[in-house]
Amino acid sequence: MNGTKRLKRPRTLYQTSAAAFRWLHIYLSMLSFAALMFFAFTGITLNHPTWFGAAEQSMRDEAGQLSTEMLGPDVDRLLVAEQLRNSHHLRGQVTEFVIDEFECMLVYKGPGYSADVFVDRESGSYTLTEISSGPMAIMNDLHKGRDSGKQWAWVIDLSAGVMMLMSVAGFGLLFYLKKRRVSGVLTAVIGTIAFIAAWAIWVP
Repeated sequence: MNGTKRLKRPRTLYQTSAAAFRWLHIYLSMLSFAALMFFAFTGITLNHPTWFGAAEQSMRDEAGQLSTEMLGPDVDRLLVAEQLRNSHHLRGQVTEFVIDEFECMLVYKGPGYSADVFVDRESGSYTLTEISSGPMAIMNDLHKGRDSGKQWAWVIDLSAGVMMLMSVAGFGLLFYLKKRRVSGVLTAVIGTIAFIAAWAIWVP
């Protein structure tokens, strides 16, 4: 009858699950867009380290003097490391701090970056060798999680997890598209076989 409101039919389980898969696929795709593009691009550049100047490095050699007070029987590791960092604008984290009777050795590491410092404990004099790479090398190291810290390792793991969920959601959504269901699954099977075949044939 005119003037009467039509009652909305409750969504079926089929409609609800289809909407959920669609929602997941769209928003997981957008959430992981930057990470997906980053890891895809650096996956290519890792295979071609000479592209975009990724293999180029700059080296710096310097020398200096520390107070012998901090190099006594109990070396103040934090003070030594931070003073060197501030004096020479060193980056990265201290991955090694080796102390023997005559010398201290410090190694600073970061993506596309390393600095080695050798300190004479008796005189306080030290030498520094710093090696820096360009932005592309930094991105390649970030892709591998090399010298990037535990927090960045979590970023890699979470990004991978989101991408996997996105793929699963896209595959699940395919089963709600009747016209493309068979061709889509067939394409996924062909892609999987091609990937395994490439591994078996070309990888020594």
